[in-house]
Amino acid sequence: MTTLRIGTRRSALATTQSGHVAAALEDRGVATALVEITTDGDRSQATDTPLAGVPSTGVFVSALRDALLAGEVDVAVHSLKDLPTYAAEGIALAAVPPREDPRDVVVARDGLTLGELPQGSRVATGSPRRVAQIEALGLGVDLVGVRGNVDTRIGRVREGRYDAVVLARAGLARLGRLDEVTEVLDPLQVLPAPGQGALAVECRADDSATLGLLAQLDDPGTRAAVTAERTLMATLEGGCAAPIGALAEVAEGDDGPELWLRAVVLSEDGALAVRRSASAALGPEPASWPADAAKLGGDLGAEMLADGADELMARPNRSPDPNSHPSARSAEVPNP
Repeated sequence: MTTLRIGTRRSALATTQSGHVAAALEDRGVATALVEITTDGDRSQATDTPLAGVPSTGVFVSALRDALLAGEVDVAVHSLKDLPTYAAEGIALAAVPPREDPRDVVVARDGLTLGELPQGSRVATGSPRRVAQIEALGLGVDLVGVRGNVDTRIGRVREGRYDAVVLARAGLARLGRLDEVTEVLDPLQVLPAPGQGALAVECRADDSATLGLLAQLDDPGTRAAVTAERTLMATLEGGCAAPIGALAEVAEGDDGPELWLRAVVLSEDGALAVRRSASAALGPEPASWPADAAKLGGDLGAEMLADGADELMARPNRSPDPNSHPSARSAEVPNP
């Protein structure tokens, strides 16, 4: 039996995620082996840097894709939120397995929530999206940049360097560390990154045998949701460093399945925001759902651009000017 070589980053989270994919394949009778690949993002990781220094979308992806195209591995597993929104020549997104809970969480000293932290508390995150949305809550905390793996980030709280750190719940769930979470953030307050909590399983586009094996892992509802989120992000032309949050969910409507999408674009300081939501019916066959989802994401993204979202993303970090953008001001109250 041929062994499927699965490329993964070396971090504990990446190897755990790839291990889940390997286990799912082995449950279906496919032999697998993990192959660790060091990425440029791993080489450049530093413990603490300014938020502007965070790697752009794709920095953790390119080395795995290079190994895939070179024939060194047969499959690459990524956190889907790290994938660029444009297609890569010669590579297919073969499967999007069922998604973990996509919400953000807080790990704080003394079991505190964000709202319970005293003003001036140091809250660490490597994400401008989280910074902008937490700033918008008006809690008076001091948001500081952080990099490194989960151990490093939580360790800084344990050492007293920070009062709290904000992370993706999915990573902690996969690592078995949910007991360290002190608060799960409501998406009504902090929307996750597009694709957060989902995995992307890629292979060479001309490898029909592997494509067929990986198709067994694909979850239609998850693929539809992340397609809507990522199409919205592509329409807004935002990468992982842009202050964009989005979350789509499949729900059962009166006439069949529906896809609901909520999104926010903020200025860097969180002072202004364009928030919108929309829904669309999904076709009776899951094969049509990606097209339905892409249309929903594209339409909502275009609506948000018309409301001034592009100007918010380009807006310098400064105090709000009440005369700067009437359409942005009118969009600060989210749609019901």
